[in-house]
Amino acid sequence: MASALETLKERGLFAQCSDEAGLDSLLKTQSVPLYCGFDPTGPSLTVGHLVPVMAMAHLQRLGHQPVALIGGGTSRIGDPTGKTEMRKMLTDEQIEDHSQRFRSQLSRFLDFDAGRAHLADNATWLLKLNYLQMLREVGVHFSVNRMMSFETYKMRYETGLSFIEFNYIILQSYDFMKLNELFGVRLQVGGDDQWGNMVSGIDLTRRMRGEEVFVLTFPLLTTSDGKKMGKTEKGAVYLDAEKTPVFEFYQYWRNVHDDDVAKFFKIFTFLPVAEIDQLCAHRDGRINEAKARLAWEVTALVHGKEEAQKAQEAARSAFGGHGSDLSAIPSAPLSAQRIAEGVFVLDLLVEAGLSPSKREARTLITQGGVSLGDEKVSSLEAQVRPEHFDQGALLLKAGKKRLFRFLLEG
Repeated sequence: MASALETLKERGLFAQCSDEAGLDSLLKTQSVPLYCGFDPTGPSLTVGHLVPVMAMAHLQRLGHQPVALIGGGTSRIGDPTGKTEMRKMLTDEQIEDHSQRFRSQLSRFLDFDAGRAHLADNATWLLKLNYLQMLREVGVHFSVNRMMSFETYKMRYETGLSFIEFNYIILQSYDFMKLNELFGVRLQVGGDDQWGNMVSGIDLTRRMRGEEVFVLTFPLLTTSDGKKMGKTEKGAVYLDAEKTPVFEFYQYWRNVHDDDVAKFFKIFTFLPVAEIDQLCAHRDGRINEAKARLAWEVTALVHGKEEAQKAQEAARSAFGGHGSDLSAIPSAPLSAQRIAEGVFVLDLLVEAGLSPSKREARTLITQGGVSLGDEKVSSLEAQVRPEHFDQGALLLKAGKKRLFRFLLEG
């Protein structure tokens, strides 16, 4: 069996491991059940979630068995990792809706047929726990001193760590132990900021089941300019097309920094590393071709080849002057009556989500960064006119990369 750890390292999916030599030996000799947890605290997975998802997919292709754990139980508490304040509590209905969406998105990357991967929800066992029994049988194995030695809990202690959040490490550890019992899981994977929670699961599984298990973490990804991966001016980049339209998703990858292209190819696609190195060997105009390929590959994985092709054609039409299919660009109706009454470009920038506020929209116009089609907008008082529409559509541009179409109605 191919060396899984070498594959992960080669693709930038390795930060630290609880016992690298032991895990390497296990992965080389057995088909290993492994898991990663996803708390459905939002309505969609994000680009940040793609890091562990792609790692699980690579491991599955190497013969191992992923278990994708939906945190239907732990999402009722909220992981304090990386947070400065307590998460807002979700209703049961919200958690169930988010969980269903997560399951659908995960199935695009992992093969769940014939037991090759499993979906589980920790609500199945966590909601049945008796509190006193939990304290006696599980809580007894945890040291508060050790928990407070982990950076996450030290940071949250400074700003106020609630008792309910303090329990999260116990529940995540219990998940590891339970998945070992149910599916024979020997490995937990996750972001490097989860290290404390994850290694606590090793200890609990050993104490309660006498089993040796391992953890492996991935680097916390940032872009070459130091920003958190998967963030834009509008916020997080989601896998759900209702949250982040396919064209905007495509453009996110198309516009990454030159220095990030090879790294993102290795993490977010299945292309062979040798091919990636060849694609990214140049820093002249050919790097733009590599970016277009990156955008197509990731969009095709998340939304399908047909949607990726539409986004690519729309981008070529809008920016390259090739073709005329702009249908993939996000759009909304704009009534003829409203145009007749007078619609300020300033207002449309905010309505289209191309600017978060009128103040920033004013700055954008003043700096010459706004166009109606090919016509530059130079006045803060500029309004949309019927002649701005081409075949019933108005293309609003903010900067060089952000587009929105208003479709004439009525």
